[in-house]
Amino acid sequence: MTVVLTIDKQAYSDREILPLLIKYRLLPQLAKEILIEQAIGGIDCPTADIAAARQQFCQQQQIHSEEQLQQWLQNQGKSEEDLEQQLARQQKLEKFKQQTWGSHLESYFLERKRGLDRIVYSLIRTQDAGVAQELYFRIQEGESNLPDLARQYSQGSEAQTGGLIGPIEISAPHPKIGQLLATSKPGQILPPTRIENWWVILRLEKFIGAQLDEAMRLRLLEERFQQWLREQLQTKVSLATPDGDTAPSATPSPSSATVS
Repeated sequence: MTVVLTIDKQAYSDREILPLLIKYRLLPQLAKEILIEQAIGGIDCPTADIAAARQQFCQQQQIHSEEQLQQWLQNQGKSEEDLEQQLARQQKLEKFKQQTWGSHLESYFLERKRGLDRIVYSLIRTQDAGVAQELYFRIQEGESNLPDLARQYSQGSEAQTGGLIGPIEISAPHPKIGQLLATSKPGQILPPTRIENWWVILRLEKFIGAQLDEAMRLRLLEERFQQWLREQLQTKVSLATPDGDTAPSATPSPSSATVS
């Protein structure tokens, strides 16, 4: 047996580590790293790319001298070789993403654009239909303005901002809110609408169309990569469970929408 980990003078051998990885459900992360290693194994990373990545890394970490770099490595328990391997892996992974999905990114962006567009909107919500109708009429007749009524009557956290929410992606709020605002015009007050247990009054303040800039490209590449990784885990990996059985790797369930 070989000691591979020591914690507070407690040594763990290679034979002891595997049951612990299973017990604490750390095998999925290990499987991800192995899948990534297999995917990028055939990708070259020139020395010049590693040098550029090292320079960028030092700038991000505010490391301005070789002495500071050595101190950082010592604090992290890493060697120069460890750092170079880390940077090379990151470079290979970015090349893998670009080679695999880069040429299809524009079409994927167009598929996703409707959910990536951002909006700023105002919201009043109440569980009383009569109150919602009265507030709507007061706004329509010019008796009161939406921000003041939101502060006084809205029953969510938006009351603190006078009903103002955003900018957020149009896919972020409840789907029905997103649908209503997607077909609305800035400044248009929408009449009270029932959404789950709430009556909501909405007004679109601003529409911000998504652009395929560099930040968006990086985000969509990462999104496609994570989709691929989940598919690989689901189709190629069987994980041991604490009772010794094996099961396919699970994928996370989608989060439920909220009214906001």
